[in-house]
Amino acid sequence: MDNNQPIIIKRVKRYAAGHHGGSWKIAFADFATAMMAFFLVLWLLSSATPEQKKAISGYFQDPIGFTESASPYVIDLGGTPTPAPDKTLNPQIQAQPEADETRISPQDEAKVNADQAENIAEKIEHERLELLLQELQNKVDENPTLKRFKDQILFEITQDGLRIQIVDSENRPMFDLGSARLQPYFEDILLAMAETIRQVPNKISISGHTDAKPYAGNGDFGNWELSANRANAARRALEAGGYPENQIARVVGYASSALFDRDKPLNPVNRRIDIIVLTKKAQRAIEGQDGRADKPQDGTAPVPGSAAPAGALAQPSNGQGEPLPPDQLKQKLNLFDDGGTLKLDELNRQQ
Repeated sequence: MDNNQPIIIKRVKRYAAGHHGGSWKIAFADFATAMMAFFLVLWLLSSATPEQKKAISGYFQDPIGFTESASPYVIDLGGTPTPAPDKTLNPQIQAQPEADETRISPQDEAKVNADQAENIAEKIEHERLELLLQELQNKVDENPTLKRFKDQILFEITQDGLRIQIVDSENRPMFDLGSARLQPYFEDILLAMAETIRQVPNKISISGHTDAKPYAGNGDFGNWELSANRANAARRALEAGGYPENQIARVVGYASSALFDRDKPLNPVNRRIDIIVLTKKAQRAIEGQDGRADKPQDGTAPVPGSAAPAGALAQPSNGQGEPLPPDQLKQKLNLFDDGGTLKLDELNRQQ
C-alpha cells in the first residue's frame, strides 16, 4: 500500500562554542578609556597648585577669555594663562596681579651674586690663614732655635688676618735697651718666619710697641720714634730672609698706645713686634680702596679667643682630630696663585 505521509526534516542551527559577538569589547574599551581619563583628572587635581586649579576653573567658566589673553593651554607650559579682564564674559573672574613687583632687578641680582662671591672668598682666605698658622706652628715645633722661644711667639686669627706677636720676656729682650738693634735670636726668628709667610700672596703689616716707661734720652727722641725704628728693623730682617718688599703694606710705631697688658703698663710683654698677614679686606682698608677709615690692627677682636702662645692654639685638622702633616699643608698653600686666587683645577685634582 502506498505511503502518502509527508516526510518532515528538522535542521538544527549550531553555533561555535563561546562565540557571542564582539559588542562587549567595544563597551569594555570605552570603560577603560573613561577610567584612565578619570584617574588622570584625579592625579592632576592632586598635584596642581591652588593657582592652577583656579586657572582651570576659569578656563571652563570662560574659555574665550583664556584663549584670547595669553595661552590657550590649561596646563602651564611656560607661562600660567590668566583671563583677559577686558574680554572675559564672567565678571567674577579677576585678573591675577603680575609678579613684577617681587622680581629681583638685574642690579640687585648682581649685588647678591657679588656678596655671595665675597663671602666665599673670605671663607677661603680664612682657611688659608689657618693653614699658614699651622705651618708656622710646625716650624716653631720643629726648629730647635725657635722652640726655645715659643712662649714669646703668639698666634691668633683676627678679623684683619693672622697676627703674629713676638714679645719681650724679663730675661730675653728682642732689642738692645733703648735701641732698635736686634738681638741675634730675634733676628733668627724673623728670618725663619719670612720663609713661611711668603708662601701666601697676602700683604703684611708690621707694628712696633713699647711699654709705658718714658724713654730716657734726647728730648727729640721718644717711644714713638723707638717703636717705629724697631718696626723698620723687623721689616729689614724679613726682607733679608727673602720676603718681598712690595708685599709689605705698612710699617708703623704705636709706642705705648696699644698695650698688650693694660693692667701692667710696665710688663715686658708690652714691648713687642706685631706682624699681621692681612686679609684682602684689611689690605684694601689700609690702602684706602674701600672707602672706610683706616684703623689700627692692634685693636681688632680675635676670632675666636685671645692670643695664645705657639703650641697652645687649636689648629686645623685632617678630619680625625690630628694636625695636617707639613707636606699636606704646603700642598694646600700652593692652591693659590700670586694674586691670591684659588686654583680650582688644582683643588679639584687634590680632592
